[in-house]
Amino acid sequence: MPAKTFLYFCAMYKRILLPILFRFDAETIHHLVTSAIKFAFRIPGVPALARRWFVVNDPRLERRVFGLTFPNPVGLAAGFDKNAELVDELSDLGFGFIEIGTVTPRPQAGNPRPRLFRLKADRGLLNRMGFNNKGAGPAAERLRHRRAGILVGGNIGKNKDTPNENALDDYLLCFHDLFPVVDYFVVNVSSPNTPGLRALQEKEPLTRILQRLQQATQQQARPKPILLKIAPDLTNRQLDDIIDIVTSTGIAGVIATNTTISREGLRTNSRTVEAIGAGGVSGPPLRERATAVIRYLHQQSGGAFPIIGVGGINTADDALEKIRAGASLVQIYTGFIYEGPGIAKKICESLVSNG
Repeated sequence: MPAKTFLYFCAMYKRILLPILFRFDAETIHHLVTSAIKFAFRIPGVPALARRWFVVNDPRLERRVFGLTFPNPVGLAAGFDKNAELVDELSDLGFGFIEIGTVTPRPQAGNPRPRLFRLKADRGLLNRMGFNNKGAGPAAERLRHRRAGILVGGNIGKNKDTPNENALDDYLLCFHDLFPVVDYFVVNVSSPNTPGLRALQEKEPLTRILQRLQQATQQQARPKPILLKIAPDLTNRQLDDIIDIVTSTGIAGVIATNTTISREGLRTNSRTVEAIGAGGVSGPPLRERATAVIRYLHQQSGGAFPIIGVGGINTADDALEKIRAGASLVQIYTGFIYEGPGIAKKICESLVSNG
């Protein structure tokens, strides 16, 4: 796609399509859009056309991180394609890797609707989805049929009704279901939307879970990287514990960060936010804190492990900020909603031009 045409397309998405979509319930629109993407990509020629428009093929974008070669460092974060239904299509929109999930061993409905809200003044989202998904087994079956060469991460969690003392069993079940079909794993103990889940970030239970998963992957003929996704709301002391845990267990790295329970600095009317209620905030309100966590982990650990930076990336400058703070790769979710399908291309082109 010529540069002028691409810029025009991006502008039309934000000026015309987005205001129309934002007239309707956020979760309903999410399902309509994903269905529309599936339908469109079944039309002969559309996948090839999308790759020509949105994929930036440049060897300068390649990254070798925790033993995997990423065609570019811009990934799609977990949450958008929970059930691994759009992996091929999302790759054709320029993402260097796709993270599916969070999946749990058994299907679960998640929290009652409404549970996904737009914070338009902040260009952010607030969600309390609650790990709604169809289960790790069905996700694995769909991934068996994905196109070769697409890097996929499996974000795994525990079922809501599984007590914390039995959480390890759930993570191991997900691990074994997904092992043949994903390239890396992400242990999610940081979502604010499953009661008690964040308690698993404490040093003792988290060390136990990660040690056992690390043992499980090392027992395989070809071990796969295990990463930990952390909350942005941890104190520096807790982040120091995370550094100790990552280095002592030998896992591959960290994803920083998940959504925040903080409501500080929001431009959205406080009464509106209070009326929405509980949930995690994503998008620009999270940007500075997520970057600060990345910088702290990178500096305090001496760059001992790779970090995937996520939180508030809406522009190429936001992505560069995360990388300069110490992230090896970045992920997008909320920015994909607000900026449209051209966001990965914009960031990749900027990374190439910035060396």
